[in-house]
Amino acid sequence: IAMSAFNTSEIQISTFLLIGIPGLEHVHIWISIPICLIYIIATIGNCIILLLIKTESSLPMYYFLSMLAISDLGLTLSSLPTMLRIFLFNATRISIDACIAQEFFIHTFTAMESSVLLIMSFDRFIAIRNPLRYSSILTNTTIIKIGFILAIRCLVFILPFPITLKRLRYCNRNLLSHSYCLHQDIMRLACSDNRVNVIYGFFVTVIGMLDLAIIAMSYILILKTVLGIASHQERLKALSTCISHICAVLIFYVPVVTLSIIYRLAKHGSPLIRILIADIFVLFPPMMNPIVYCVKNHQIQEKVIRKLCLKEA
Repeated sequence: IAMSAFNTSEIQISTFLLIGIPGLEHVHIWISIPICLIYIIATIGNCIILLLIKTESSLPMYYFLSMLAISDLGLTLSSLPTMLRIFLFNATRISIDACIAQEFFIHTFTAMESSVLLIMSFDRFIAIRNPLRYSSILTNTTIIKIGFILAIRCLVFILPFPITLKRLRYCNRNLLSHSYCLHQDIMRLACSDNRVNVIYGFFVTVIGMLDLAIIAMSYILILKTVLGIASHQERLKALSTCISHICAVLIFYVPVVTLSIIYRLAKHGSPLIRILIADIFVLFPPMMNPIVYCVKNHQIQEKVIRKLCLKEA
């Protein structure tokens, strides 16, 4: 009888509640202005990168850059609906199915971005180590195969997320911690056994950190190769080709690593810090990557200027 009474007290829920920035609900409408601007800059910037590469692609690096732009657009469009609803209209309710779908797309495009940054580090290593064989090693066929493998890798690792979340029961608690849905945030609301989600979520996090470790190793090899170049001028020239990629890696991984550490080691810390870092994670990489590549990559700069001059003419 006691068990029966306990079971009846568990009210199964059908919707979750997202949150904006706690304590600042009265200024959400004003916060929505910079968020809208960031989304507009991210969307236009990545579309420009894709358009330039489509019309004037010449190097393997640009194909990888287009993959990065697609990942950024995907991440932007995945988080856009709920964030704008919350900050513009204070609409925080989301169905469980819609939330699970959103977390799938956010994690998929995040994994895709991590994979692309990993491949781009190999691209930089090959360009510096074997510049004469660069185009023969990274042929169009090879790049298409790499892109296909990346897509399969992301789907294989992320597809279990929605499947395992769907099998859980959700009762009583329905308040999420962010303006969009994440796997680790949804699973903690489950009233059934979520150990599979915890273990698998940790495994995927380790895979993401492994990507970062391999990127770091690639740059150690790049540095070793560069130090072997006799001319100081040539060393600087070789390293300058990596600046855009290093910036992209930092912009992406700093909030990802910080958020993972906070979730696992500082669960009782300030929720405001966690929310702000999570918002930075989906807002800043898609906005900053096109800016970084346009500012630091002279070839892309020239293409943008040439396009603008042609339009003015």
